[in-house]
Amino acid sequence: MSRVFGLVGQHLGHSFSKNYFEQKFSKESLSNCSYTNFELPDIGRIQTVFELTGLCGLNVTVPYKEVVIPYLDQLDPAAAEIGAVNTICIMSDGKKIGHNTDYIGFSKSLQAFGRSFESAKVLVLGTGGASKAVIYALQQFGASVQLVSRAKRPGILSYTDLDEPLIQSVDLIVNTTPLGMFPQMDSYPDIPYHFLTRHQHLYDLIYNPKSSKFLNFGKEQDCPTMNGQLMLEIQAEEAWKIWNEHLVK
Repeated sequence: MSRVFGLVGQHLGHSFSKNYFEQKFSKESLSNCSYTNFELPDIGRIQTVFELTGLCGLNVTVPYKEVVIPYLDQLDPAAAEIGAVNTICIMSDGKKIGHNTDYIGFSKSLQAFGRSFESAKVLVLGTGGASKAVIYALQQFGASVQLVSRAKRPGILSYTDLDEPLIQSVDLIVNTTPLGMFPQMDSYPDIPYHFLTRHQHLYDLIYNPKSSKFLNFGKEQDCPTMNGQLMLEIQAEEAWKIWNEHLVK
C-alpha cells in the first residue's frame, strides 16, 4: 500500500523537507513512500490534500502553522500549548492530529553550542508560529524570554528599544523571522549589531543561505552562531517518529 507524505505551505520551491524525505526513503528502501510539496494559495485548499488516497502525514510550514489548526480534529498537548502545528498525523479513522516538532528540533539543536541555556536571558525576534515553538522550548528549561517585533505592544519590545545594556545582558538572540532568507538575502533584523560581544550567541532559524546577514554581523563581533539546518533535520526525524508510531499500532 502506498504511503503519501508531504509539505503544506505557500512558496515551496526551495523547501528542505521534500529532498530530505526522498533521500530518506531511498536510503531505507521505502519504495511505497512518496513525498509531495503542496503549494496552497490559501489554507482552505488543504481540504483537497486531506482527501488524497494513502495520505499518512504532512509537514506544515509558513504561513500556515497557526491557521491550519481549525482544519484539524485534535492537537497533542505541546502543540495545543504552543498554538502552532508543523506536523500532522492522519489516523486510520481519518482523524487529523496536529503536533509540533519544531520545539524539539530547536531545543536539541541548541546543544551544538556546547553550553547550557538554562536560566539564560534570550531575545526572540519575531512573533509568528516559529517563534511560539522557540519560546515554548526555551521556557521548558527556565530561560527568560523577551519578544521583539517591528511594532511595540504590551510585553513585546520594538527593535528601536534594543540599546547597549539590553543587548549585552542577554545570552542568546534567536531570529525566527524570514528576514535574510533566499532569495531576499540582503535583508536582516534591524538590531544594533555593533553592541554585540562574544558573549551573545546568535541563532537563525533560516538555513538558506547557510550564513545569513544576521549571522554574518554576529560573526564580525565574534559571536558564536548557528543556522537552522540542524533544527530542521531533528524536527523532520521527530515527525517521522510520530507518523510511524501511529502506523505500527
